[in-house]
Amino acid sequence: MTTTRSDFVSAIRAQDSFLLLTHRRPDGDTLGSAAALCRGLRALGKQASILHNPDAIEKYSPFLQGLTVPQAPEGAVLLAVDIASESLLPDNARPLAGKIQLCIDHHGSNTGYAGLSWVQPECAACGELVIDLLEQLGVPISAAMASALYLALSTDTGCFRFSNTTPNTLRRAAQMQEAGAETFAINQQFFSIKSLARLRLETMLGERLEVLAGGRIAVCSLTPELMRVCGATDADIEDLANFPRQIEGVAAAVYIRVLPSGEAKISLRTDPGIDASRICAHLGGGGHAAAAGAAVPEGLEAARAKILDAIALETGLA
Repeated sequence: MTTTRSDFVSAIRAQDSFLLLTHRRPDGDTLGSAAALCRGLRALGKQASILHNPDAIEKYSPFLQGLTVPQAPEGAVLLAVDIASESLLPDNARPLAGKIQLCIDHHGSNTGYAGLSWVQPECAACGELVIDLLEQLGVPISAAMASALYLALSTDTGCFRFSNTTPNTLRRAAQMQEAGAETFAINQQFFSIKSLARLRLETMLGERLEVLAGGRIAVCSLTPELMRVCGATDADIEDLANFPRQIEGVAAAVYIRVLPSGEAKISLRTDPGIDASRICAHLGGGGHAAAAGAAVPEGLEAARAKILDAIALETGLA
């Protein structure tokens, strides 16, 4: 059930113990938002921790230090952070499906799975909601919380380059810098520096890139074999979904990652006027208007065909 901010604040105040959940293949928004909220709840004198996410890559570790636990504490209220659907829970959190009491999220495609959900699709990042929530709870934002929240804001806006960036996003980012966020270090680590394996991957993906519909659609595919050739790990491919959107003239950028199991994960990035969430909904997925995703168990070729058909159906591009 969706609710108002005031009711959500009341629900937080009424409980004493929380376990925060993040989504599979976690990014800076789910992890940064959870880290800041966990610290904020502890500042209120509540027991709070984050369930360890086995998909989290090493560079997020400093933000999570001292906050994670391997399993759910007895009696803790389950609070999902930046999770649109229970299908996005990591493997170790799957047994908790159907038991999640609270959810804070900014995905318009949120399925309403939690007992009480505060969802604000107009926010560029879940971090914006967490800042608002902490203010309503009367929690001063520490430097560690500010860095985690700046990570959240910058991740979901492509370091404030994407069309979902709003004046409020920028105001909140400035507020986090004033509170002590290490903005330069975060920008360097997450948006400037690339590993040699990542550069090799981008070179090879560029060579294999498909440009369709008169240059309006770009498709690139990452396979386990390509990762092996480049010596890449999951840490090297974070945010790779934005690679094809950098091409001039492209309005719909498709990134398909083939998992070792053969399942294909689609990430779609679009220009204003093309709703990525509506397109991915044709494949059982969802997300935001400018960034969405879906999964196709049948593999790469099926994923490519299905997403291109969905783009054509929604936009006329073919």
